[in-house]
Amino acid sequence: METFTSKNLFKDRLQSLKVQNKTIGFVATMGALHKGHLSLIDCAKNGNDVTAASIFVNPTQFNEREDFKKYPRNFDKDLDFLSKQGCDIAFTPSEEEMYPEPDNRQFDFGELQNVMEGAHRPGHFNGVTQIVSKLLEIIQPNKAYFGEKDFQQLAIIRELTKQLNLNTEIVGCPIIRETDGLAMSSRNKRLSPDERNNAALISKVLFRGKEMAGKKSVQNLKEWMKNQLNKNPYINVEYIEIANENNLQPIQSWKDAENIRAFAAAWVGNVRLIDNVKFYF
Repeated sequence: METFTSKNLFKDRLQSLKVQNKTIGFVATMGALHKGHLSLIDCAKNGNDVTAASIFVNPTQFNEREDFKKYPRNFDKDLDFLSKQGCDIAFTPSEEEMYPEPDNRQFDFGELQNVMEGAHRPGHFNGVTQIVSKLLEIIQPNKAYFGEKDFQQLAIIRELTKQLNLNTEIVGCPIIRETDGLAMSSRNKRLSPDERNNAALISKVLFRGKEMAGKKSVQNLKEWMKNQLNKNPYINVEYIEIANENNLQPIQSWKDAENIRAFAAAWVGNVRLIDNVKFYF
């Protein structure tokens, strides 16, 4: 696996592949890789000639500097993971390489950014799209792969490519879960053993909610899910939302949308976790 820290050298290497008519699939990561990330690498490998990945802990998407500092980092292990998974090229820039000067761009994604994560983490998605736009403009991949665990982020990145007229297809890939149902996340590594055992309740309640969809009103089901989680002494719910997955707007009735998804954000100890489950009728 080739590794680059310079965006110019990385871009030149990719250009040499493009002139050979090689298609490029890209996976953006912040490191602390797990099977969920590696599944994205597999998706990229299956759909392209060349697979590229980045490792960069992006400071502009963290609301709290302390959270940025605590984000798990294991650079050598991450590179080994990527190499063994069959990634062809890794981009591992420094903060100075990606932000030689402050990025003051402000994006507007309308209703997509004003709910759920956007409402509870002001500025988060602007930071995400700052770095994703930089990476997509450097790499110009044919396809870029993002996990559905960050479903709102996925929707916003799709809108970003439209606004910037980027010729990259954004591909959503299924959530990868632990055997007990917990959505895989780099943040899981920060959970204590007891917190980790209890964190699986988040997915269990979402999937139980899926079974109950249509049998309770939307509002009653949201309250039920919230109460089930808050009963657990390790969990403190930040939000439970049931929304139209096409525009992420909350629904009031099961008839309000055809494609419906339930979303949860909760603190388990000092670690904030998110998850979502598609509802079918």
